[in-house]
Amino acid sequence: MFGFTKVTIISVLASLAMVNAAPVAEAEQAHVLESRLQRTGRSTWFNVGLGNCGWNSVDSDMVVAIGKGLYDRNNGNNCGQGVRIKANGKSVYAVVVDSCPSCGDSDLDMSPAVFQALANGGLGDGVMEAKWNFLKKN
Repeated sequence: MFGFTKVTIISVLASLAMVNAAPVAEAEQAHVLESRLQRTGRSTWFNVGLGNCGWNSVDSDMVVAIGKGLYDRNNGNNCGQGVRIKANGKSVYAVVVDSCPSCGDSDLDMSPAVFQALANGGLGDGVMEAKWNFLKKN
């Protein structure tokens, strides 16, 4: 009818299946997975300034530093990415502007503004446990 043989049709369908099964780029896949992963870790605070992302921040900014290992594995691509942080029944949003050499992958170092918004006893708490996740990066 159209001059197609069964072999031609099967070849076309097999080609389409291979295109649909093409792997997602590794960086894109890592980003999608990172945004879904909820982390629980130790959270501390630091006096901010010039961070690894190249931006100057002040203590009143809602910013955080992620663990240096995570920062390096993602090649600094989390710079400017939002995070949602929950602790002590409170929730805030902040932006990644730096890395924290003494932090593990699930830890955060927070600006004083972020820490005070979540801690029950303010900066005097020093350390608290927090749950957090990356937000979708635009």
